[in-house]
Amino acid sequence: MEGAQESPAESGSSVPWSEEPAGSARVPEVSPSEESEGCTRSLEAAPKKLCGYLSKFGGKGPIRGWKSRWFFFDERKCHLYYSRTAQDANPLDSIDLSSAVFDCKADAEEGTFEIKTPSRIITLKAATKQVMLYWLQQLQMKRWEFHNSLPAPPAAPDAALPGNGPALRPEPGKDPANSPKPTPKSSLTTSLIQKAKSQSNTFPLFSEGLMRNRTAQEKVLALEQQVLMLTKELKSQKELVKILHKALEAAQQEKRVSSAYLAAAQDKDRLELVRHKVRQIAELGRRVEALERERESLAQTASLREQEIQELQRHVQLLLDKNQAKQQVICKLSEKVTQDFMEAPEEAERDFLSQQERMEQLKDDMEAYRTQNRFLNSEIHQVTKIWRKVAEKEKALLMKCAYLQAQNCRVESKYLAGLRRLQEALGVEAGECSELLRQLIQEALQWEASEASDESIVLSPSAVSEYDEYGFLTVPSYEVEDLRLLAKIQALEVHSHQLLAHEAVQRPLRERWAALGELAPSAELKQLLRAGVPHEHRPRVWRWLIRLRVQHLQAPGCYQELLSRGQACKHPAARQIELDLNRTFPNNKHFTCPTSGFPDKLRRVLLAFSWQNPTIGYCQGLNRLAAIALLVLDEEESAFWCLVAIVETIMPADYYSKTLLASQVDQRVLQDLLLEKLPRLMAHLGQRRVDLSFITFNWFLVVFADSLISNILLQVWDAFLYEGIKVVFRYALAIFKYNEEALLRLQDSLEIYQYLHFFTKTICDSRKLMHIAFNDMNPFPMKQLRQLRAAHRERLQAELNELEQLKAEYLETRVAQGPSAPEGCPSEDEGEAEP
Repeated sequence: MEGAQESPAESGSSVPWSEEPAGSARVPEVSPSEESEGCTRSLEAAPKKLCGYLSKFGGKGPIRGWKSRWFFFDERKCHLYYSRTAQDANPLDSIDLSSAVFDCKADAEEGTFEIKTPSRIITLKAATKQVMLYWLQQLQMKRWEFHNSLPAPPAAPDAALPGNGPALRPEPGKDPANSPKPTPKSSLTTSLIQKAKSQSNTFPLFSEGLMRNRTAQEKVLALEQQVLMLTKELKSQKELVKILHKALEAAQQEKRVSSAYLAAAQDKDRLELVRHKVRQIAELGRRVEALERERESLAQTASLREQEIQELQRHVQLLLDKNQAKQQVICKLSEKVTQDFMEAPEEAERDFLSQQERMEQLKDDMEAYRTQNRFLNSEIHQVTKIWRKVAEKEKALLMKCAYLQAQNCRVESKYLAGLRRLQEALGVEAGECSELLRQLIQEALQWEASEASDESIVLSPSAVSEYDEYGFLTVPSYEVEDLRLLAKIQALEVHSHQLLAHEAVQRPLRERWAALGELAPSAELKQLLRAGVPHEHRPRVWRWLIRLRVQHLQAPGCYQELLSRGQACKHPAARQIELDLNRTFPNNKHFTCPTSGFPDKLRRVLLAFSWQNPTIGYCQGLNRLAAIALLVLDEEESAFWCLVAIVETIMPADYYSKTLLASQVDQRVLQDLLLEKLPRLMAHLGQRRVDLSFITFNWFLVVFADSLISNILLQVWDAFLYEGIKVVFRYALAIFKYNEEALLRLQDSLEIYQYLHFFTKTICDSRKLMHIAFNDMNPFPMKQLRQLRAAHRERLQAELNELEQLKAEYLETRVAQGPSAPEGCPSEDEGEAEP
């Protein structure tokens, strides 16, 4: 029968493989006008009768297609019958609508809709979309009226059972090929398809009568349910498509295997195919076993989850019991409170009155405290104003005291200078006056000790400490009385400048360094380093500058490894290092005190460097560089890397080699720069044949370590570690500019040389010297410095080559002459022969 042909795999248009093959024959569709006329006639003849022509998709194989059928609805059974024409007495089949679902896909052909029952899917098509909507609304209305009119659920929807409508018989003359046949699908695929179809939902359209009979809230709830059910249905449809795809692939694979088996010409090939099939079966068996094991594990997991759920349920029940008990306690307490209020209203009223009195008393106390607080606030304000005034006055007094101290230091230095000039003017004449001058000078030199021991004078104007913060003597002890007097004058001048610059310069500079935070190369950092690093920040800043220079050379444990090598084997430079240790900074207490550990640290640093750089090993002057690093950093390894940074990264190559080639080049470059920046001074020195390299060579070799006083020296090193060798050139030019007038007043070359040996110690104003170095000496391009170095290096190398050539020629001449003695002079052999 035709109705039996509408199987789930064939009737639904959503089935992927149910598309009609090309060239398949279709049953001609009834025109929309005929369907409309038939529907109109049926409605006019029997308004309550639903009937009309619709196109039904059916058939099997290549003859599947649309066929026009006459449909009419039976209200008693809620069945939709259909036949070929309206005149047929017996219908072809019926559709049970009591449990059916209506569906209309948006991407389907216009006028197409589906009726889904638990057993099959019927695809129908109306002439127009309006006719389709009319049929769907009427069918929904009929189904709703059927369910509301019957107290019991409808009978089973299977049309093939007896009692479910008119008996269906096969049509005479029908092709047996169209008779129902079982579909060759596995039971697993069929069950999954039936399960997916059983999750279908109703069509999301409501009939007009149903919409009129429901309230707005019911409509909203119904629509929400429809949305949820449609979402589930869409998901199930997707799963169904995937399953059907897999089933199709399996069927096609089986078909290919069967075709190969039938096409095999020999039994051997067929046997191979059978073996392949057996292997596939074995593989499937293993997969089934694995799935079975997985199912068992999932079952165990599910049982554990069930146990956890039961445990949680017991815990929830316990919490509910506790909550109920608390609720009972709360109810009892509430009843007790209510009862107490009802039984003793007078006592409660008395308590209320006493509480009101207490509140009034508290309000009075609070008002009194407020008055007292206002008074105390005004007192605190007055005291704060007085304290601020006192602090400002104290600051002004300290500044005035510092200024007076500076002026007193200057007066004392001028007094000492006057005594010295008077002594020079008198000479050896007037013995009594000379003796008196010597007594006055001795008293002036001893003022420091007497005033330092006097506890009543804390801010003594000449209270210059014996050592500075790095251990250098502020007033060096010279054996010559004139030099001691000059050292005392210089110490007083330095102290005077420090007192004047403390409030104006040092305090703002310390605040800027404190607010700087993490160090990074910048123009601001460059200016701060030129102005000098405060004592408390200098170790941290120097470590950062050194790490910036030698981070590509540093390795963990490198210093300790070098020390171990030095202990295992004695370096050839060890003897020279021992000789120079005792000559390192004799005016510093850290290197002259027998109990100090600095000499031992310096020895280890120099030995480690001699192993680090075998090309240089040790050169005189490296001990003073390492000593300065030790005094500031106070760590052997940090001082060692500071020495490495200066020798190997800052200074040019061959600066500390045996020939000191780069050092000699820099002396010639300095001469050119002096001629450019200070022509008047160089002309004055040139007339008196003064060679400045005797003085300046040591400046460059040890970076002013023996020349400048400690506070200026460390300020030079602050900028030198950041900017490099150019800072040494700037300060060398600034020193000559600082003392230019004094040098121009000297006319004798001997006096000039004597003055040049100690004139750097007379520089007291570090701010003035820094301003000359970084402002008055501009412009100072590094490009010019490189060009001068290259030119002088070439000339010096040529001179050295010429000297080597002359030396070689001289040696060849001596070898050619032989060891013959001059005429008239007895040889050594003759002298020995005489008795």
